[in-house]
Amino acid sequence: MKIVITGGGGFLGFKLAKALLARGRLTGPDGREQEISKIVLLDGAFPAAMPTDARLEAVAGDVSDASTVARVVTPDTGSLFHLAAVVSGAAEADFDLGLRVNFEGTRLLVAQLRQCARPPRVVFASSVAAFGGELPAVLDDGTIANPQTSYGTQKVIGEYLISDYSRKGFLSGCSLRLPTIVVRPGKPNAAASSFASGILREPLNGVISDCPVAPETGVWLLSPKRVTEAFIHAHELPASAWGTRRVLNLPGITVTVAEMIAAMGRVAGRQVMERVRYVEDERIRAIVRTWPARFETPRAIALGFQRDPDIETVIRDYIADENIRVA
Repeated sequence: MKIVITGGGGFLGFKLAKALLARGRLTGPDGREQEISKIVLLDGAFPAAMPTDARLEAVAGDVSDASTVARVVTPDTGSLFHLAAVVSGAAEADFDLGLRVNFEGTRLLVAQLRQCARPPRVVFASSVAAFGGELPAVLDDGTIANPQTSYGTQKVIGEYLISDYSRKGFLSGCSLRLPTIVVRPGKPNAAASSFASGILREPLNGVISDCPVAPETGVWLLSPKRVTEAFIHAHELPASAWGTRRVLNLPGITVTVAEMIAAMGRVAGRQVMERVRYVEDERIRAIVRTWPARFETPRAIALGFQRDPDIETVIRDYIADENIRVA
């Protein structure tokens, strides 16, 4: 069975690929479990240390380039995890770039998937940026998407494409609205939510971090471990579990910036939490304040998706996974 992961060179795509390689098997288009024979990662760049696994292939290219998509998504493709995107801050700053990658890239992918021998399974990484405007204090599964950023709009368009192509029988797909993923290792990126990892990652690594939002800012978050599990769990669910509702708000936990920093202090010491400075950035604040921070997700829980128990566990897992020696 061949699997394609767009954004496969990114942190989450690469983590997902390693999890799939370790798993070894996945449900195929025919509904039966199959051995994973190949995982193709599509991205603009890749980590220097790639696993030496004969099943893994890295293709450097642009998801919005039709010839690249055709070369990667061949008729024998059984599954696609679509994680590639121009992130929130970058999509807002460069409208045409976001439109090309987030909209046109998704459109090219689903069109190419129609050429597969059997309708493949598809998992699309959407975002809670799908919501915005006047919102209730707590969102639930009935809250209507009303994005207030270009990134959120482009993600919602992708959700509709996945749902309609599934309705037509061209593929069997689902869209997962991801909370902010914390803690992401590596360097900050152009996502407006990048601060949520930065205020933990940098101090834990001995570096000062500037927080661009107010301490009372709430964040709906999920750990890398849980979101990787969610991608695979969503893939394995039968079409009957989704019915006509192919979009799902993933479960998460709500934590304010102040609570995140305080938890870091309890885990790693006061000297670490004091490495965070509040330096407000109105551009980031304007984007982040359109995003909801509190959800009720009974459908996701009923389908077997899991949230993290608390922010301290998330921080401890990051320290363990990255072998960090806190100083």
